[in-house]
Amino acid sequence: MTNQIHPILLCGGAGTRLWPLSRKSYLKQFARLMGEESLFQGSAHRLSGEGFAAPMILTGSDIRFIVTEQLAAVEIPPAGVLIEPEGRNTAPAILAAALSLAARAPEALMLVAPSDYVIPDPAAFRAAV
Repeated sequence: MTNQIHPILLCGGAGTRLWPLSRKSYLKQFARLMGEESLFQGSAHRLSGEGFAAPMILTGSDIRFIVTEQLAAVEIPPAGVLIEPEGRNTAPAILAAALSLAARAPEALMLVAPSDYVIPDPAAFRAAV
């Protein structure tokens, strides 16, 4: 692969579906629901390594420290952490990430992914990407 994929991990939400395990200050993607890693850490691992640039994280200010702590725990340095001043849904966040990436690497390939999904076969996922 001649051009790396630049992953954009969406990391936000209200934390209401799995309350009290998930709440606004500690979203479900930070919980270890399916093993040793959180859903967020699993997403970061899935989108790192050969063919992938460091991930950019889109998040809110309330959870920015959890994001950086969880990435440090799995030794994945982010390309950047974009903090939404106020939640405005997904499209404006993706636009902000696209503008940020275009300023750094205009020809980059961008892949936007949620950080709270369980992907049972990471190898198949990576092959599909």
